[in-house]
Amino acid sequence: MSGAALGIEIIFVFFLALFILHRYGDFKKQHRLVIIATLLAWYLCFLIVFILPLDVSTTIYNRCKLAVNSSPPESSSSNIIINGSYPTSAPRKHKCFEPWSYIPDGIMPIFWRVVYWTSQFLTWILLPFMQSYARSGGFSITGKIKTALIENAIYYGTYLLIFGAFLIYVAVNPNFNLQWNQLQTIGIAAANTWGLFLLVLLLGYGLVEIPRSHWNGAKRGYLLMKTYFKVAKLMTEKADAEENLEDIMEEVRKVNESIKYNHPLRKCVDTILKKCPTEYQEKMGRNMDDYEDFDDRQNNYPSEKSLVKLHKQVIYSVQRHRRTQVQWRILLEQAFYLEDVAKNETSATRQFVHTFQFQEPENRITQYFYTPTVEWYWECLLRPWFYRILAIVLATFSVIVVWSECTFFSTKPVLSLFAVFIQLAERTYNYIYIEMACFLTIFFLSICVYSTVFRIRVFNYYYLASHHQTDAYSLLFSGMLFCRLTPPLCLNFLGLTHMDSSISHKNTQATAYTSIMGSMRVLSFIADGFYIYYPMLVVILCIATYFSLGTRCLNLLGFQQFMGDNEMTSDFIDEGKELIRREKRKRQRQEEGENRRREWKERYGNSREDSTRNRNVHPDEKESSFSETNATVSKYTRSNGRTERDRIELLQDAEPLDFNADSVSDDPLDHPLDSGRYQPGGRYLSMSRSRIFDDV
Repeated sequence: MSGAALGIEIIFVFFLALFILHRYGDFKKQHRLVIIATLLAWYLCFLIVFILPLDVSTTIYNRCKLAVNSSPPESSSSNIIINGSYPTSAPRKHKCFEPWSYIPDGIMPIFWRVVYWTSQFLTWILLPFMQSYARSGGFSITGKIKTALIENAIYYGTYLLIFGAFLIYVAVNPNFNLQWNQLQTIGIAAANTWGLFLLVLLLGYGLVEIPRSHWNGAKRGYLLMKTYFKVAKLMTEKADAEENLEDIMEEVRKVNESIKYNHPLRKCVDTILKKCPTEYQEKMGRNMDDYEDFDDRQNNYPSEKSLVKLHKQVIYSVQRHRRTQVQWRILLEQAFYLEDVAKNETSATRQFVHTFQFQEPENRITQYFYTPTVEWYWECLLRPWFYRILAIVLATFSVIVVWSECTFFSTKPVLSLFAVFIQLAERTYNYIYIEMACFLTIFFLSICVYSTVFRIRVFNYYYLASHHQTDAYSLLFSGMLFCRLTPPLCLNFLGLTHMDSSISHKNTQATAYTSIMGSMRVLSFIADGFYIYYPMLVVILCIATYFSLGTRCLNLLGFQQFMGDNEMTSDFIDEGKELIRREKRKRQRQEEGENRRREWKERYGNSREDSTRNRNVHPDEKESSFSETNATVSKYTRSNGRTERDRIELLQDAEPLDFNADSVSDDPLDHPLDSGRYQPGGRYLSMSRSRIFDDV
């Protein structure tokens, strides 16, 4: 099994990163270099998290071998038992057995060196350049590279200026005699310091929000109200995206009409048209009906620079419009399902009944095992209790992490609970327990940090949207964050478990990962100050997250967030409820129309075929048969209890409401809706609000 565990985890982590990236990225439409760079960044970060427990168990085994080899030769006194136990100077050799996941010497240092420096190259050099390249509106590879270099000149120049000033200071000051290894350690320490600063902020949010979200997941009413709130906000964003797309397409239409077929910039216009939606391409065409030559003296044609800017706006607006459309459909399905759960909770038959059938056919295996009865017991009885128990377990982990973050610097006595667990297992050399404890600890820390990265949203520039709706810029930015957060996260984990010699203050063999990081003693104020006391701020951040101070501040600034005790939140909930009700009626009418057409085809399809065959029938007989058919149809509709109101609703136009109307009516046959939630001009309250953070 030597090295087999390492190979298995390398393969498993690769497919895990590929699966998660497939959920957020679009392999068919996005550039291959963007997918490969993001996959490599995510893969390396996940790999560090999964391989580090193997490094810990291997280090403990190497310490055991070192202690046995350094002990004095065996003698008759070496087996003497004092007070029922072996003396500390005579270790028990039979305990020092090789773990199942042991990695041979020399492999881990090379592995960590390749992984770490590759991730640092990605996060500081390659990914920032690819971000600018992906957002560029250039029409050629050379133009995009030029734009990316100009945008990153300040970014790279700042780091080079700081590093150059530091080198000059070291060269001039005679008190410093730094070697290359020490300069390398200083660079690593600077990168880890920046990452640790951001790590504590994200960790403080995740330690509270993850258990609380699972606890609230057991509250059906809470989830439904929050979904209504999201529907109202997404309706605002959807309307803004449609309006923005219309404005951009109008500019494209003007450019398409002004630049003729033989203009030198016509290729650029054709490139822009290819990025537009299909319906707009059909409307605008290629403007090939006019063969009049262009004349620079008569018309003011747009420059290539303005076309580059327009190309960039088209890419952004089309991506945003597509994302809001997909999210709108997904959110509607979620709202319909939560309403079905609320209705089925009081069902006497204990079978789950859906208002609408799934648009995509389910798997046969799922249909066989996940029957309506099983679905009812899971959704209405078991799932709330499962979420409550899971929330309690996660909250316990969060308390242990907060306590350990505040006390991990204490070595006598050892107050960090994670260090206590590892040291107890180290005494008995229970490698399975050591690896499981290490894996659960670092996995929970990673979930708290990475989930915050997936939830955070900065305007519309960075937003990780599921169902393949994340743009290239956000994917690359997430890869940058992962590569910058993972190394300090692992160092923090080693400090919590006292596997870092700079924390435990023991002259023992360090892990291979710590040896790659170098000794932080080169910068004592960072090793003995910042790395130890700054993580204590996680307590303040957890308290602020628990009382939702950030959400309240955003509400005061005008960025509406979901808060149960807020009047504006109630207005958004009512607005979302009306939108869901309107969409539900629209879908019901569509299904009724489809059912009626199906019934008509089943009942009168054969009679229509007979009438087409008998074309030589007398006109009077045709009229009589036609009247009989109409009588039969009317009888059929009356027998089903279809009133005049139902027929009017069926023929009613089911298009979305006109937001520019003075009043909004839900049904022409009902009384008008209360328009108190709408502003003059038919615009929703939520449409006048800005958005920075939707979830954080």
